[in-house]
Amino acid sequence: MNILLAAINAKYIHSNLAVYSLKSSAGEYSEKIDLAEFTINNQTEDIFRSIYQKKPDLLFFSCYIWNRSVVLDLAENIRKVMPDVVIWAGGPEVSYDAEQFLLENPQFDGVMIGEGEYTFYRLLRYYVDQEGSLAEISGITYYEKRGGEIRATGSARMLDTLDELPFVYQVPETFANRIIYYESSRGCPYSCSYCLSSIDKRVRFRSLELVKKELSVFLEHKVPQVKFVDRTFNCRHDHAMEIWRFLSEHDNGVTNFHFEIAADILTEEEIDLLSRMRPGLVQLEIGVQTVNEKTLGAINRSAKFEKIADRVKRISAAKNIHQHLDLIAGLPYEDYDSFKDSFDAVYALKPQELQLGFLKVLRGSQMHQEAEKYGILYRSQPPYEVLATKWISCDELLRLKEVEEMVEVYYNSQQFRYTIDALEKLFERPFALYEALADYYKGQMLEGKSFSRMQRFLILRDFVKMLAEKENMEKSNTEQHDAERVDTEKLDMRSVDTEKLDIEKFDELLVLDFYLRENGKSRPVWAEDLGKYHDEIVQFYQREEERHRYLQGYSGYTWKQTMRMTHLEHVFYDLLGDGSKKEKWLLFDYGKRNPLTNDAVVYVIDSLAMPGGRDGK
Repeated sequence: MNILLAAINAKYIHSNLAVYSLKSSAGEYSEKIDLAEFTINNQTEDIFRSIYQKKPDLLFFSCYIWNRSVVLDLAENIRKVMPDVVIWAGGPEVSYDAEQFLLENPQFDGVMIGEGEYTFYRLLRYYVDQEGSLAEISGITYYEKRGGEIRATGSARMLDTLDELPFVYQVPETFANRIIYYESSRGCPYSCSYCLSSIDKRVRFRSLELVKKELSVFLEHKVPQVKFVDRTFNCRHDHAMEIWRFLSEHDNGVTNFHFEIAADILTEEEIDLLSRMRPGLVQLEIGVQTVNEKTLGAINRSAKFEKIADRVKRISAAKNIHQHLDLIAGLPYEDYDSFKDSFDAVYALKPQELQLGFLKVLRGSQMHQEAEKYGILYRSQPPYEVLATKWISCDELLRLKEVEEMVEVYYNSQQFRYTIDALEKLFERPFALYEALADYYKGQMLEGKSFSRMQRFLILRDFVKMLAEKENMEKSNTEQHDAERVDTEKLDMRSVDTEKLDIEKFDELLVLDFYLRENGKSRPVWAEDLGKYHDEIVQFYQREEERHRYLQGYSGYTWKQTMRMTHLEHVFYDLLGDGSKKEKWLLFDYGKRNPLTNDAVVYVIDSLAMPGGRDGK
């Protein structure tokens, strides 16, 4: 009997822990199971062909909000050409109201509900060895006969401990160039009303001995990244401390470990340990969601923002951990102005990444049950995203979508950091900057288009020039069609302090940001022509070949090779110092990078002739 577990992931780099866990838990049947992973970017026809050619007798789909529509289409068409195949579904997208799901999608024979490892094993015993009956298997809803009555067997049997699960990554090479997802606990002690994890409050842990043994495999193979899927990794202090201590003591200098934590419950001991880790060893994802206290009460979150902010700042002070902070727009009692306050408060913490997300009203969540109470309108199909509430209109949420895009491009990419830091100071509040950028994109009809990295820099430079020439811009706006012009009121131009706007300095900041990430093949068109400094630059690199005062990692390379592998930039402002007008040289060393930002190390040199300077930034 051919058994196929099919996973359709959001991206190729992702792996599907669920199907690997099911196969590894299948005992004597595991050798009969084939795995097939695809992405939503694959053509549905290609996925269909691949599944059909495998000729499965038993076909299981793992269903999530990102792949539901693709799974339904595949199952319907596979049923047409393979009428005898048995098709099951599992996962959060089908577990809630499984009977209704089957009524609407009769191409499926059944649904696995909740925790699936034990249920899956029992199903294989039934289908492969004809042992027992479906009615005896807990945690399923199924057609007694195809097209007949639907039966349900109640809740699935839950594992007492995660030690019952085999290690799914016996051959890590299989996951080369992909993110590995790892589970050291299941369940969540919190009750956030928008989250399905709050349904399972029984938190179960994998023993620390097993966790350490399995993490050693990842460390030995130097996998790039391991993401812990634990819903609140630090909910048990001793468990978190022991794992973090182990990773710190066995760091291989390569692997990065991602954890989703509750920042407000971080202890002094945990913060101290985290602060001493190798930069880049660990990254933390922290859900803030909102700073509106009434909203926090409505969604069952008790964490005080002041405590979160304190812990985030203390972690940031060590400059060794990437922090990803989340906000959710569309929550109860949060209007547009309130969300701006939440944005500015979280933005002020300067995380490496700020995710501006939107409420998803997931089936089975408390928020789903209370949607009518809060006047929440949301999409009826995945991802069930909010459209409007009593407090925020569809227009305002769409505007936040535009702001989100600007945050992704100009903040989260970390490619415009120095320019954006300077631009923020021109506005009354950070949120106003991203509103202004969003309106500029709309006014210039740039929305929804793809741009190269250089084009993004040119757009940002034009935006800065527009701010400096606001009166000319306002005059020209009156001559444009209303649908095309930039709305200066929305740009909040009255709050822009243009007296602080030095175009020449911003041009140099843009050049700094450009070369921090890479030694671009094409030089920015607005940058100073370095041809007049050619002899000085050559002499500098010739001296470096002899003495390696700055570029100590380039022994064995000629000065010409080193010059091609690094970059020297002439500036008239002390960009990495006090910002005053002081002529400097910046030496970009791409062989050394900041592990949190991927920026090149930069040495500030007063003069190429007499190279006294500052250490790398």
